[in-house]
Amino acid sequence: SSLRLCSPRPVREASVSEPLSRPPRTASLILVKEQNGVQFTSSALVSPSGQTQPSGEERETWGKKIDFLLSVIGFAVDLANVWRFPYLCYKKGGGAFLVPYLFFMVIAGMPLFYMELALGQYNREGAAGVWKICPIFKGVGFTVILISLYVGFYYNVIIAWALFYLFSSFSGELPWIHCNNTWNSPNCSDLNSTLLNDTYKTTPALEYFERGVLHLHESSGIDDLGLPRWQLTSCLAVVIVVLYFSLWKGVKTSGKVVWITATMPYVVLTVLLLRGITLPGAIDGIKAYLSVDFLRLCDAQVWIEAATQICFSLGVGFGVLIAFSSYNKFSNNCYRDAIITSSINSLTSFFSGFVIFSFLGYMSHKHNVALDKVATDGPGLVFIIYPEAIATLPGSSVWAVIFFIMLLTLGIDSAMGGMESVITGLTDEFKFLHKHRELFTLFIVVFTFLISLICVTNGGIYVFTLLDHFAAGTSILFGVLIEAIGISWFYGVDRFSDDIQEMIGQRPGLYWRLCWKFVSPCFLLFMVVVSFATFNPPKYGSYYFPAWATMVGWCLSISSMIMVPLYAFYKFCSLPGSFCDVTYAITPETEHHLVERGEVRQFTVRSHHTSSHRTAKQTRLQQFNG
Repeated sequence: SSLRLCSPRPVREASVSEPLSRPPRTASLILVKEQNGVQFTSSALVSPSGQTQPSGEERETWGKKIDFLLSVIGFAVDLANVWRFPYLCYKKGGGAFLVPYLFFMVIAGMPLFYMELALGQYNREGAAGVWKICPIFKGVGFTVILISLYVGFYYNVIIAWALFYLFSSFSGELPWIHCNNTWNSPNCSDLNSTLLNDTYKTTPALEYFERGVLHLHESSGIDDLGLPRWQLTSCLAVVIVVLYFSLWKGVKTSGKVVWITATMPYVVLTVLLLRGITLPGAIDGIKAYLSVDFLRLCDAQVWIEAATQICFSLGVGFGVLIAFSSYNKFSNNCYRDAIITSSINSLTSFFSGFVIFSFLGYMSHKHNVALDKVATDGPGLVFIIYPEAIATLPGSSVWAVIFFIMLLTLGIDSAMGGMESVITGLTDEFKFLHKHRELFTLFIVVFTFLISLICVTNGGIYVFTLLDHFAAGTSILFGVLIEAIGISWFYGVDRFSDDIQEMIGQRPGLYWRLCWKFVSPCFLLFMVVVSFATFNPPKYGSYYFPAWATMVGWCLSISSMIMVPLYAFYKFCSLPGSFCDVTYAITPETEHHLVERGEVRQFTVRSHHTSSHRTAKQTRLQQFNG
């Protein structure tokens, strides 16, 4: 290993308008140790008296900048980019849907994405630890950690399904082509018939998914789950093992895995597009995808769907962006990263639509039915409709293997991001876990595996649907709303902008500051209200969940949101001062000594930079009366 001492960052000279006993910051030393291509940083503040105040233990950083970018892109670009956005675009006005989508992307998506990257990079902690800047809001950190944990319970199951399909594709004839299998029902009708016009018939692909893979016919509902299926359990175990060995050494291992998992989907999507556009009916499918119907913009539901898609597609609110950026070098340009990665995510969604609708157009042409009959979203698109289309191609087994490898890589890096959020968030908050990172990672993945077993039972799809409906719906919108309020209105947009300037050398423009303070919080508040107002009870196909199941779902959702008031109450009780005194609770932990002295913290900090002339910048910090 090699050691090198970096130049200290410029130090501000403080001129105060009121007497202060706080010693000024005179130096910031950053020690960088490089081992096996991975850098570890350790910083300290030196006071005038010569005493050193450690600001934290060694923290590894990404070996290469591209490792971070690929990790963020890999997390943000997931299965929903393939099965959700193209369908929404087609159903909600085609090309016209891009108007509200891009509008919400600019006013809310990108600003929130940028905010989380900057928050994690500056404070160099996970989702909970970053709230040392405003302790009363630390509960929102535990909210997003819980949400990521809940999502892992069912998201890994999707990857297990893809792995099951991948194994099944290594055969001379795909098992979802004919109706002569043991799992088929009398209603099954082969692909060659015009069964899509017959509501009483089912396709081999549908029966393979629901009866051959899930064994749904052996369950009468969510209160009749049965035992885990050994085939799916085995696939789930393989997924968990892959996740563990991708995460056990931190970004040292995950940063290398994403070189494959984040890039492979683009290669496969391109190959599938080149094949898809040669199929009969493909051009008609793409035309339907892009057809512009501006009248749909008068429909409020179109705007709500666009806003919802932005909220969930970028991955804001899971704590993953905070965790990933906390391993960046302090001076990394997080602004540029936010623009690049959020743009790539949206472009990928748009690009995948061409791939999907070229095949849907082919299916529509082959069965001589309207595109509406074959167009769908969700798991049904990638596990029923798309495999059915692939099964009709020459060399179908090869195309199936390629497609399900893409699904695996799309899912794995998103699952890695979710687990990294949990692991980093908790190990940063509970320092004793740092020394046992590998053991704690093993505990998290095994715990996730055990809970996920419920989703691979005969009735597991009902539990899956319930989790998908409640784990990261209203709760994640609520979490990001509290996060935005905490940073913009309590920590302060001006102070947050100073932090960013300290990192990248330039202050965020007026546009970003206005979005953080007014536009994004209002947008998120609107989305929370809409999510409550438009709530529909979960259902799977024609099965409606009993009332008790819906109540369990709401309890799951509330269990993460309630961390915000619970932690705030705990903080009020545990901090010095009277219960009603919020000064400690909303003051950064590094400045609690000022509150202890009962000082009025209203002063001006001036930074002097010498070039052709001297310029001064005034920064107004929060004011509290002790």
